[in-house]
Amino acid sequence: MKLYNTMSKKKEEFEPLEKGKVKMYVCGPTVYNLIHIGNARPMIVFDTVRRYFEYKGYEVNFVSNFTDVDDKIIKKANEEGVSADEISRRFIAECKKDMEAMNVRAATVHPLATEEIGGMVEMICTLIEKGYAYEKNGTVYYRTRKFQDYGKLSHKNLDDLRSGNRSLLVTGEEEKEDPLDFVLWKPKKEGEPAWESPWGEGRPGWHIECSEMSKKYLGEQIDIHAGGEDLIFPHHENEIAQSEAANGKEFAKYWLHNGFLNIDNRKMSKSLGNFFTVRDISEKYDLQVLRFFMLSAHYRSPLNFSGELMEAAKNGLDRILTAAGNLRFLMGNASVRDMDAGEEEMLAKTQEYVDSFEKAMEDDFNTADAAAAVFELVKYANTTADGGRSKAYLQGLLDLLVKLTGVLGIIVEEKEELLDADIEALIAERQAARKEKNFARADEIRNELLEKGIILKDTREGVQWKRA
Repeated sequence: MKLYNTMSKKKEEFEPLEKGKVKMYVCGPTVYNLIHIGNARPMIVFDTVRRYFEYKGYEVNFVSNFTDVDDKIIKKANEEGVSADEISRRFIAECKKDMEAMNVRAATVHPLATEEIGGMVEMICTLIEKGYAYEKNGTVYYRTRKFQDYGKLSHKNLDDLRSGNRSLLVTGEEEKEDPLDFVLWKPKKEGEPAWESPWGEGRPGWHIECSEMSKKYLGEQIDIHAGGEDLIFPHHENEIAQSEAANGKEFAKYWLHNGFLNIDNRKMSKSLGNFFTVRDISEKYDLQVLRFFMLSAHYRSPLNFSGELMEAAKNGLDRILTAAGNLRFLMGNASVRDMDAGEEEMLAKTQEYVDSFEKAMEDDFNTADAAAAVFELVKYANTTADGGRSKAYLQGLLDLLVKLTGVLGIIVEEKEELLDADIEALIAERQAARKEKNFARADEIRNELLEKGIILKDTREGVQWKRA
């Protein structure tokens, strides 16, 4: 299996630190709002990577954090007149709902930054003891130049950064020994959450959070560190500097980064009016369509989001679901007998689609080519399955289709069909729950309907619904 390592800028054969096991850390979102479709790409991509490792028999320890203390969270809390904790917990819950709807499996552990402050303080103390960090008026900085390999991931040169005025800007610039030094701990400000430390009350810098959480839940060395390419510099570069200076060993063997997501060939931004949350998309499409769309390109390639491409993804997904539905229909009337020699030969032929699928996934997780192999299997199933086939042959085709689409996180199991009257009754119950401010139950009903392919849209005139 070959992975493209951002560190070496080439594909490398995957060799785990421990045979049969994969230790993988993926940077999660900062939770101050509903997640947007840019957040969704690494979630879907690296969930698929995890699924493939498990398909190949690896035991995967998959850690993905929630950054639940941050300037944006504090700003949102101040705007609403509530605590930062209330904001982060609300949007962690919302994020988990969206992940479930995209069939992104929960991580082995989802650590919260605020629950790991003690470990961060210890790591900062270690860095100070080793001479890699220093304190000035309650702020602790990292001595960037002391770490000789700084820039090895992003392939940036420190002197170029300095001359290009690309300093890692933080408050208290004049206190730093070097403009490129970055913050490990910042002192408390009025109205902000804070924790005790040897340098006074304050909170950690962003970068130290992931270094500590990765170490606690995966150990000092990990197999794979992943995230969006926007995190390569400075976040992942700083993580390497902190972790390797503190622990005295290589931090991660492989660095995987997904490409950017554009909207109609433009960068997504609120000012351009092309900013979409996952929840926005769920009002128009089943989120399985969004997942299939995200896997339609190689994860390292830039991906353009548009209505036309989403429709193409929906049509492609429908082809797979229709083939699975057709196999189930035929099985309902098929004869219960052993496969004859011809059927055994035909089923054996499907191994070539499995081989194509695995070849694609083992070439740096090429999900676009893996999906093409699934379509070849669908075509084969459509042309060889008919009313004269044995139930065993049809079941063999269906099992294989479920297995391969399962690696991609695509669900082809049949959804229970709801009657219109049942849908209306659930909508009425949801409305009643909202009036009683029982928002947990209201969300439960919405998710239950979404799982069964019913999309709700709240409007001024009332709730509109449609089948996905």
